[in-house]
Amino acid sequence: MSDGEGRKPLIEVKNLYVYFYTYAGIVKAIEDVSFTIYRGETFCLVGETGCGKTVVSRTLTNIVPPPGRIVKGKVLYHRDGEVINILDLPESKLREIRGKEIAYIIQDPSAALDPLYVVGYQIAETMVDHGTVKDEKEGFARAIKLLREVLIPDPESRAKAYPHELSGGMRQRVVISMGLSNEPQLLIADEPTSYLDVTVQAQVLDLLRELKKRKGLTVLLITHDMGVVAEMCERVAVLYAGNIVEVAPVDELFKRPRHPYTVGLLRAVPNPLTEIEKLESIPGTVPNLINPPPGCRFHPRCPHTTERCRREKPPLVRVGPSHYVRCWLYAEKGGGEA
Repeated sequence: MSDGEGRKPLIEVKNLYVYFYTYAGIVKAIEDVSFTIYRGETFCLVGETGCGKTVVSRTLTNIVPPPGRIVKGKVLYHRDGEVINILDLPESKLREIRGKEIAYIIQDPSAALDPLYVVGYQIAETMVDHGTVKDEKEGFARAIKLLREVLIPDPESRAKAYPHELSGGMRQRVVISMGLSNEPQLLIADEPTSYLDVTVQAQVLDLLRELKKRKGLTVLLITHDMGVVAEMCERVAVLYAGNIVEVAPVDELFKRPRHPYTVGLLRAVPNPLTEIEKLESIPGTVPNLINPPPGCRFHPRCPHTTERCRREKPPLVRVGPSHYVRCWLYAEKGGGEA
């Protein structure tokens, strides 16, 4: 699947499978996931809680936690004119990439910050570990500049504060500054506004958008909030039960959603682009991924299910410029395969 319109790819994920080997059975968390992130864009992974968004993001630097295992697939990183499969790299080489070339903003800022150290030291430590600065003193000075960049007031004193002395919004800004400290190629923001109130959410999103524009960042944004998708993203991949069911430019997705799951998601939230008399929920529940349904994983909840949906998994087919969908409604109509 491509359609980069002449843009250069930064990350290509190809046929990714991730399983978790538990006492209850093998959880087939991610199956046959493929997508491309192009340089300079904001690409979004969206879906319900538990659909596999965070697991996918962690495969990009091969840090799937146990008992998870990447069963097969490739994560191709376009780096300085060469293409590297991150999943083939030894741990020593991965450490050079993690936190420096590919950085994370995790969901809970409190979990990302050590309560025993002041935040300036923690930002400086990240830069010292990757050789961005020569020592902690230089790192601390640069940490103050980074805190100023993310609009924390009085950064000199805030750098000497412990995490518990900062508000939730300030802690999130500290985590953003840590992610930016080594000037990464790709910034992965995993639901960066989940623990914030609505006003602070808007401030953090505005900050991310401004930093992306100013620094020319490539951003992978993970969220379940369709409002955040509409505001922040250029292209969107919709995940359901470990499968990508639709990929499209954000305007196209909101105006002409194709997959029944995407349609259900958009009908469940207010959409300024369409007239919906009342919001609707998607019937049923997310399937158990130890024993996922055969065929299309969405078929037990889909209003358009056929016998073929129950038996065979549909391919990801092209239904428009840069628009792909995994559904027999379109595969049977002759959509071109991705």
